[in-house]
Amino acid sequence: MNELPASLPALLEQSARRFGERTAIVEGSARLTYIELAELVRRVTRSLLAGGVTPGDRVAIWSPNTLHWIAAALGAHGAGATLVPLNTRFTRSEAIDILERTAARVLFVPDRFLGRDYLDSLRDGSEPADGDRPVAALPELRLAVQIPIEGGAASAPGVIAWDRLLERGEDHGSQLPHVAGDDLCDVLFTSGTTGRPKGALSSHRQSLAVAAAWAERAEVSERDVYLVINPFFHSFGYKAGWVVSLLCGATIVPQIRFDIDAALATVARERVTILPGPPTLFHSLLAHPRRSAHDTSSLRLAVTGAAPVPVALVQRMWRELSFETVITAYGLSEAVVVTMCRPGDDAETISHTSGCAASDFEIRISDDAGQELAPGLDGEIQLRGPNVMLGYLDDPVATAAAFTGDGWFRTGDVGHLDDRGYLTITDRLKDMYTSGGFNVYPAEVENAILGLDAVVECAVLGTPDDRLGEVGLAFVVTAPQAMLSADQVIEHCRTRLANFKVPRQVQFVSELPHTAAGKVLKRELRAQSSRSTTSAMP
Repeated sequence: MNELPASLPALLEQSARRFGERTAIVEGSARLTYIELAELVRRVTRSLLAGGVTPGDRVAIWSPNTLHWIAAALGAHGAGATLVPLNTRFTRSEAIDILERTAARVLFVPDRFLGRDYLDSLRDGSEPADGDRPVAALPELRLAVQIPIEGGAASAPGVIAWDRLLERGEDHGSQLPHVAGDDLCDVLFTSGTTGRPKGALSSHRQSLAVAAAWAERAEVSERDVYLVINPFFHSFGYKAGWVVSLLCGATIVPQIRFDIDAALATVARERVTILPGPPTLFHSLLAHPRRSAHDTSSLRLAVTGAAPVPVALVQRMWRELSFETVITAYGLSEAVVVTMCRPGDDAETISHTSGCAASDFEIRISDDAGQELAPGLDGEIQLRGPNVMLGYLDDPVATAAAFTGDGWFRTGDVGHLDDRGYLTITDRLKDMYTSGGFNVYPAEVENAILGLDAVVECAVLGTPDDRLGEVGLAFVVTAPQAMLSADQVIEHCRTRLANFKVPRQVQFVSELPHTAAGKVLKRELRAQSSRSTTSAMP
């Protein structure tokens, strides 16, 4: 790969020169070349500058995957602004919280998406705009731009449609701010699986470096067509998604929402080569009753993780979905890409590890006293390297707590390294529970349960028990028409796990709640009441 540009605006200009008339983005009938994308982004940048955006301002995007998202993000970067992506599943209070904490000056929202008016929801359905501000509850927000998705854009103070935004910048001068590699690129908020989301700060240099590391390990080139189902508001769809594509000259195919039929049709129509996603995506593809009606022979690369990946799933992805390469990976908002498998790794390595260090990271496993542990021993996974976040937004206490005295970042994840330096994630420190005085890591139990052919997904957590302190409760999702009882699950675990690790209860559910990255939201499971038969083991 060529020497990395200093910033994302510089990357876009470099890509326009290198890849020119190659297709950059395909979205339905719309197709933009790299030259056309660069020109569209310049118009967005000029429009934001004409609207008063200055370097250092925060520009937020609360919208699904479309070419507008990419143009808005790059346009904000071109103006020297810091990008703030918002989860499309956020409630009003969650979105207000992020927009207040970042003091966002501009917000991009869909006109409507899945029938929801995002801007109206910020106003709580009744709150009027305040003067020339789009949302009275957000005094720092000066402009809301409505992206055309379902139609129905409304005129209101401080609100303009996407096309009107582009028109506004036509008379703005061509002089654009210089954006340096160490300038703040974005604020990515953690998933909040264990508490209030924290905003991880990254520079342009760091963002490009992690994308380049992902691209190199995955062997991405301008011959690739990348179907990006992972949401752009998450680093997987953003930095390991469309930024990777811009670096390599690949074609970006955004999918606006997860739809397995649409994904299969797109793979066949656009000859998609790269399809990352959580394991549930590939389970769904394999189980689809009309899969054979679609040509998936173009598929080259799958990158997965965030949940257990059974050996059998990897083997079926090779055999039945035409993938040449399947890679598992490990990352987090504070570092984006930490480890990845290598092309050519065997199914056991892909299933049981998350690969080896990428993006210039050092990895160590530490005990509670801060001592580095030998290969094979479980402890906290800690990282060090130039691409760990700069810190948490306006939270010096949390930032200080996240690092050891000698500069290692505490991930809060538990795992071990093998003799090759490959990392196995055992669990989250906060998910561990104690049963009868013994520590239980739910991921080990989940991997055992996933050994049952009928099981598609599962999650285990500890629940209070008068005698043992805590015992395991397993939430299990089975394949359609599968016949499986709680007793069978428990007996299966008994033959594979020590008694204190065997779950005492099994609850069958139709689906598990997930973050955008595919991680199970265990805090929601803890609050979830029984929806089906629960069986207890004496």
